[in-house]
Amino acid sequence: MAGKLVLEGKISIISFLLGLGVVIIPLIRTFAGHLDWVFDYLTGVRGKIAIAVYIAVINGFLLIIYKGPLYKVAVRACFLGFTFGCGLIISFSQTTWTHFGWYMCSLSFFHYSEYLVTAIINPRSLSLDSFLLNHSVEYTVAAVSSWVEFTIEKLTVPELKQLSWLSLVGLVMVLCGDFLRKSAMLTAGSNFNHIVQNEKAQSHVLVTDGVYAFFRHPSYVGWFYWSIGTQVMLCNPVCIAGYTMASWRFFRERIEEEELSLIHFFAEDYLEYKKKVGTGLPFISGIRINSS
Repeated sequence: MAGKLVLEGKISIISFLLGLGVVIIPLIRTFAGHLDWVFDYLTGVRGKIAIAVYIAVINGFLLIIYKGPLYKVAVRACFLGFTFGCGLIISFSQTTWTHFGWYMCSLSFFHYSEYLVTAIINPRSLSLDSFLLNHSVEYTVAAVSSWVEFTIEKLTVPELKQLSWLSLVGLVMVLCGDFLRKSAMLTAGSNFNHIVQNEKAQSHVLVTDGVYAFFRHPSYVGWFYWSIGTQVMLCNPVCIAGYTMASWRFFRERIEEEELSLIHFFAEDYLEYKKKVGTGLPFISGIRINSS
């Protein structure tokens, strides 16, 4: 069982890199021209054909090499690698869509690294859901809304999307938020799970060191600021407000639900830890001890 799951992690790396290989197309193109031609080339007919052929070839290769569940892992990782590669291409091209390229890289890397880190720290809980691509309907609606807002505002108020200093602030938030979340996952090890646990496993211990010495819920703190950072990066004023409110409400409810289990699992040990360390999220103190 463990060997199979570790294999899935290795397959995801190979597939992600294959998808990332899309960056080869503009690199080949630059041998005959200049970097500022890349975006126009890829959005033209020949560029679109080149990308379509690349996708078809890689998908065919994955279909031949991997079967069943392994193919499902491979195709998802490949898709995220492809998205990351396209984001890199846009980021380094001479175009007004640069910041959206940053966003594509941030979004795809977040989802892929969720799967990869889970494969490393807790392979028994590894599944297709570990990519978090189907996190919830609300999450999907939020993502699509941000794309729609960015496009509409870029067409109507293009100067709003060229606030480079604001996009840089968002990039820093994204990088720091994702780093904090992955640090929390690696510190927690096999104690980390994407699903709130209602039953205590024999190996389940209370983690209070590393980043957990500063925040009771560092993975949620990281995700909170990462999600808002993506919208700051895109200079999406409506979604900045919407993401902040929706994320705050989600994590408030999630933390209360999780702390009920943690108090049940660790009793006084967790209550003492709760007194010393805050959640790390603004105006969220967690479940009240009297209500437990």
